[in-house]
Amino acid sequence: MEIEEKAACTSITEQDQLEVQALYKELRKGEAKLVGPDGRAQSLPPNLYSFLCKLLDDLKAGKSVTLLQNEAELTTVEAAKLLAVSRQFLIGLLDQNQIPYHMVGTHRRIYARDVLAYKGRRDSVRRKTLDDLARAEFEDGIYDQISFGGQNEAGQS
Repeated sequence: MEIEEKAACTSITEQDQLEVQALYKELRKGEAKLVGPDGRAQSLPPNLYSFLCKLLDDLKAGKSVTLLQNEAELTTVEAAKLLAVSRQFLIGLLDQNQIPYHMVGTHRRIYARDVLAYKGRRDSVRRKTLDDLARAEFEDGIYDQISFGGQNEAGQS
């Protein structure tokens, strides 16, 4: 009972409410800062702060993270790894002009932005193909039929 009585007696004045609201507004204007071990602080733009929060969340979740500049020049081996294809397959893509490249001496170099643009186009086509396949199976009434070793759910061959 004693706690309830104290809570009932505690009230906030209109002036206090205005001061709290003003303080809250000021806090909302504050910028995120990066503080180094030497105590030096540097302000971060909101989009960079959001990016760093996402990056930390991914790292905490155990996900692999790669930071890559758009202008980074990749070797054919690096570009092939990024696309998860063989180096020879990538060379074929380059020879077919599907990904722009330039020569540095006798070696091909590919800008990361071009590799990522190709990957985005490729992944988009793959998603559309899978969506079309799922839609066709649904329309044929076989989308939800699961096959277990040559048998359907009912155990029939």
